[in-house]
Amino acid sequence: MRPNRPVYLDNQATTPCDPRVVAVMLPFFTERFGNPHSAEHRMGQDAEAAVEAARAQLAALIGAEPREVIFTSGATEANNIAIKGAARFAAAQGDARRRVITVATEHPCVLQSVADLAAEGFEPVVLPVQADGRLDPAVLTEALQQPALLVSVMSANNETGVLQDIPHLAALARAAGALFHTDAAQALGKIPFDVAGIDLASFSGHKIYGPKGVGALYVRRRPRVRLAPLFSGGGQERGLRSGTLAPALLAGFGEACRLAGLEMAAEAERLLDLRARLLDGLRRRLPGLRVNGTMAHRLPGNLNITLPHATAQAVMQANPDLCVSTGSACSSAEIAPSSVLAAMGIDAATASRSLRLGLGRFTSPADVDFAVQALSTVPDPSRLQPLEANAHAEDHFH
Repeated sequence: MRPNRPVYLDNQATTPCDPRVVAVMLPFFTERFGNPHSAEHRMGQDAEAAVEAARAQLAALIGAEPREVIFTSGATEANNIAIKGAARFAAAQGDARRRVITVATEHPCVLQSVADLAAEGFEPVVLPVQADGRLDPAVLTEALQQPALLVSVMSANNETGVLQDIPHLAALARAAGALFHTDAAQALGKIPFDVAGIDLASFSGHKIYGPKGVGALYVRRRPRVRLAPLFSGGGQERGLRSGTLAPALLAGFGEACRLAGLEMAAEAERLLDLRARLLDGLRRRLPGLRVNGTMAHRLPGNLNITLPHATAQAVMQANPDLCVSTGSACSSAEIAPSSVLAAMGIDAATASRSLRLGLGRFTSPADVDFAVQALSTVPDPSRLQPLEANAHAEDHFH
């Protein structure tokens, strides 16, 4: 049966704002519109209090002190500040280390931030992953045999949902004297996450049913992590991120964090049940279907599958009422092969048959059943129309 509205299974790309989050945000657009940096009067003080409440809500969710939370426009900005800021500050202090280590399956904003540092005399090192999508700790240990300044490893992959062993990897980095950063945008609010043993961590509001355009960077205070800011301004956010903060967005981000803390465990169990229903249904209808990445270490709501015959592009074109993605960027001509799947040893032809399915808070059993039916119907290629440019180019907005 055709649904009344599209069935959305792309919750790794973005999540809808929870209505409870929207309710908290609305007054800050009209009645409580003060500038949080205008502390001389009541309206500014009210806005400042909302910002600090959000800071405390995120800190509580990740086990940090509120003053260790720096607000940004999202995880892309937070990742840039963490990686470039740490490298540039260390270099300015005369630190001789130049090695900056990351992983081949990272989000493009991390990979590009590390690559950008090469022009400044740093040594980017990109480590491979195993076929299951995880980084072998022994590979990191070997890379740390030479003095390293920073290691950046994503907590949960944005395409496959694969979880890295962050506590272990962070311990290896710190034992070698390197700072450890993690892009935790996909992990926040979906699995338990604690900053213990981590120096820097990045987050994004729109991945946890909060608004787009807001995120945060955790910066360890003891021992203190020092960063160089990316741009100049009024010195807000402890001098690391100048610019007027948006109380409406931050109030929403804070409420999203509060709700995640209360509901994460129950939501994860529900998503695991829905995912099992989805995978069982697909396997019954599509013999030969494979799952990309480990199932033992994966976000509860994620599946990354390879269809046995039809290409991902063909399936998406044939099912306009189902919102799924390849997890890679589109061009006007073709869907580019996923760099994440390529790093896992998956060839381009196989990757072209791969889809990312992201279940979320508002996914229903009926949505899952519709997806099973839609994805198991192999389309006739002669009846397909060209895929619109940028139809699924979401995930570079981080």
